[in-house]
Amino acid sequence: MLKRFFKYIKEFIIEEYKYIIGLLFIYILFTWPVNYYIVVGGGISDVNSRIKVEDAYKSKGSFNLSYVTELQGRVATYLLSYVISDWERVSVDDYKYEKEENIEDVEFRSDLDLKTANSVAVEYAYKLAGKEYRQLNTKFYVVATFSEYDTNLKIQDQILSVNGKSFDTIEEYKKNLQDFKKGDIAKVKVLRDGKEITVACKVYEYQGVRILGVSLQKVSDYVTDPEVKIEFESDESGPSGGLITTLDIYNKLIKKDITHSLKIAGTGTIEEDGSIGTIGGVEYKLLGAESGRADVFLVPAGENYEECMKIKKKKDLKIKVISVSTIEEAIQKLETLEQ
Repeated sequence: MLKRFFKYIKEFIIEEYKYIIGLLFIYILFTWPVNYYIVVGGGISDVNSRIKVEDAYKSKGSFNLSYVTELQGRVATYLLSYVISDWERVSVDDYKYEKEENIEDVEFRSDLDLKTANSVAVEYAYKLAGKEYRQLNTKFYVVATFSEYDTNLKIQDQILSVNGKSFDTIEEYKKNLQDFKKGDIAKVKVLRDGKEITVACKVYEYQGVRILGVSLQKVSDYVTDPEVKIEFESDESGPSGGLITTLDIYNKLIKKDITHSLKIAGTGTIEEDGSIGTIGGVEYKLLGAESGRADVFLVPAGENYEECMKIKKKKDLKIKVISVSTIEEAIQKLETLEQ
């Protein structure tokens, strides 16, 4: 019976080998990953459906995230990028801190960047609007390890305590480490893959400061009055929506509508001090805002703004481009806008 089965398989392969090779080729073409992201364009997305504030003031205009459409590289899209001039190849290595990292590490950081941006946006918008907010908790994650330091910590670990001491700020974490001497072993409790474990970590010294040889990033949750909920799509990540997210929350908390019935798009990170940081892919984001019929494009001052003005002049774009350095400056410039 088994002999007949293998004979049948052999005959089938001989008769249909061209078809089988074709299927295999198509499978590889569209599913086999390459070490690149393929940037295929940009667009805008109204954040009103993503940001809900209890008893929010209504707005006649809208705030829109400017985004870049980025595909995970496959053989087919990689080859097409050499044919379609508007498609750009970006190596995954450009997003890595160390060559040993994988794409899951890169995407974890990107997802965490979005969560961090949203938490900072909530805090800053409520502070500016004079509304009540209280920090509920803060979580600290390992976002990078470095080859010059031997550590048992891993990217995505959530650090809970060091030698039994928990901490609420990065400053407290750093202060706790100064109780150690170079070469000491610290017992670090982490949450890894849903389980609490304790790992032994050697303490290093850099410029007189004790460190564990990893980079941490924090995400805070807040209790607010009125309540705010932020729900982005699963494929939306990165920190560049911080500017627009902050402005939309702020606008929902105050009586005055700073949109002036305009369709406002923008991009830029939001830092804890309210400053606006530069971003990548600004050309795609500007062109996406133009094609999305936005009236205004807010962009970080400096290099990003200068690049946008060159593109605006070169392509004779009609959209109004406004440079901003801080959230306060963005609000001030929007308040003086005319419809």
